[in-house]
Amino acid sequence: MGEQKAEWPSKHRTQDPHPGEAVPSLSPLRRRATMASARTPGPGHPSQPHPATSLQTARFPFQRSRGGVRVEPEDEGGTPRFNQEPFSPSSPSTAFPPPGPAMQRAWVLLLLLGLRLQLSFGVIPVEEKNPAFWNQKAAEALEVAKKLQPIQTSAKNLIIFLGDGMGVTTVTATRILKGQMGGHLGPETPLAMDRFPYMALSKTYNVDRQVPDSAGTATAYLCGVKANYKTIGLSAAARFDQCNTTFGNEVISVMHRAKKAGKSVGVVTTTSVQHASPAGTYAHTVNRDWYSDAEMSASALQEGCKDISLQLISNVDIDVVLGGGRKFMFPKGTPDPEYPDNRAQSGRRLDGQDLVQKWLMKHQGSRYVWNHTELIQASLDPAVTHLMGLFEPEHMKYDFYRDPTQDPSLEEMTEVAVRMLSRNPRGFYLFVEGGRIDHGHHDSVAYRALTEAVMFDSAIDKADQLTSEQDTLTIVTADHSHVFSFGGYVPRGTSIFGLGAAFNALDGRSFTSILYGNGPGYQLQKGVRPDVTDRESGDPKYRQQAAVPLSSETHGGEDVTIFARGPQAHLVHGVQEQNYIAHVMAFAGCLEPYTDCGLAPPAGQSSAASRGQTSALMLLLAGTMLMVVTAEP
Repeated sequence: MGEQKAEWPSKHRTQDPHPGEAVPSLSPLRRRATMASARTPGPGHPSQPHPATSLQTARFPFQRSRGGVRVEPEDEGGTPRFNQEPFSPSSPSTAFPPPGPAMQRAWVLLLLLGLRLQLSFGVIPVEEKNPAFWNQKAAEALEVAKKLQPIQTSAKNLIIFLGDGMGVTTVTATRILKGQMGGHLGPETPLAMDRFPYMALSKTYNVDRQVPDSAGTATAYLCGVKANYKTIGLSAAARFDQCNTTFGNEVISVMHRAKKAGKSVGVVTTTSVQHASPAGTYAHTVNRDWYSDAEMSASALQEGCKDISLQLISNVDIDVVLGGGRKFMFPKGTPDPEYPDNRAQSGRRLDGQDLVQKWLMKHQGSRYVWNHTELIQASLDPAVTHLMGLFEPEHMKYDFYRDPTQDPSLEEMTEVAVRMLSRNPRGFYLFVEGGRIDHGHHDSVAYRALTEAVMFDSAIDKADQLTSEQDTLTIVTADHSHVFSFGGYVPRGTSIFGLGAAFNALDGRSFTSILYGNGPGYQLQKGVRPDVTDRESGDPKYRQQAAVPLSSETHGGEDVTIFARGPQAHLVHGVQEQNYIAHVMAFAGCLEPYTDCGLAPPAGQSSAASRGQTSALMLLLAGTMLMVVTAEP
């Protein structure tokens, strides 16, 4: 992400920044659980959701009893309901008269402490106390490692999953949350990305910034060249917001090279499709905020620079585009189909162009959709060769707030993209972004960030189910980290959103395990920090405390992880510059500048080089035969 004002507008500080977020008839959690229960197939069905997303059986950390207070799923306003257990004379636990307020508070504190002790010690598996358990697990992992063999062929398909802002701390916290959602202690639960056999660290800095944004980093991992802050698809010779430095400094993405090689290509994101990360696959711009011509200066337009939406439909012939950002595609004032009465969500363009209509006219098999039902229908229609789905005026809703009957999940969009792109016998390139992980962190609401990351991991799992490791190189990484941490010696099994320890800080106040180094969570009032409770920290809208007051939390500058599996995944090793990722993918796919990669095709496949050699031999043979026939008397 970029500057704070571009990352997270201040007007959205206290609520989910989406139109139409009306109070539903059911709470988000109950609505999703009901929908999941109604549509979930039986065990073993190939379409059964990942366990982390089967919410009808999920146990959220904030749903357990806390010291005599039962915490249930949130009400229609999104706030958990806390029901004080009634005093009953017939209850075996009330043989004595009810205590006074002071005694009640003491009992609550004792019960909370007891709950923490129970979570941390009472449910630890007995076998984990035996050294043989850990020795056996390590021996099994060692055997797997000893048998690991690199896949030395080329890759037919290339997939990159980008967790925006998904630093190492976020990955670990997501692992814990996923486990706790499944009723486990948490840390021991593997993520889908944890199963990838190869990994490395990526240095994320921009050419001109020690702590990067998502634009310069996208240029690195998608195009193979490090770039400047807030610029996309351009070398570091281009300068932010200076249109005339665009021309001649363009760098080409691996996706564009894949398209030129005959592969199908796709972009899937939970942000606007014009956002910095997805735009790195197709755009060249000195300003990441130029979503439409309405965001551009008159001088930039006069100098010939194009907005990102216009580049979306003109630079690369993208087969599948799924995400948000539809209002930047339509003329100013065009009513939004989902929010027709909300003028703020109407079309933005000043040039009067309907870019969706222009895109539809490019291919006979093109289809535009804007809701879940239309997406499924289009994906099942073999006549649809090109698909654009824009499901929100701007970014898509956080998965926690998503209406599954209206908007698809990232997992569903990923499945649609993989199935459609797989029709091409030459293979495909697919970019998938969990973009709102970053937004949750910027707003210092860890619940949003981590639940988005859980869904992101489910999308990775879905893609793995639909592809083969033998012919598909899959890379999972992040563009940057955040100043997000969790600690405090919490007992194992404690909610990842819970309090940090059974003791208070030096100021006499409690604290949560999750904290931010800076951001809107700074809450010092009259020199005193708020004393947070379990009840408050368990609220999905709770904003974790921060050390430094900022309107938007910032990125972190530390290295991020690269996970890899498939052909040439073994090249992902050690500590690398972020632009190395694009080169690994280009080499594995035998794309420019590695068309002479020398790699054999996957089993059962013929490489482009082989096809070219075969064609040349056929022409040579035909010419020889013609000469022989001509020479005969």
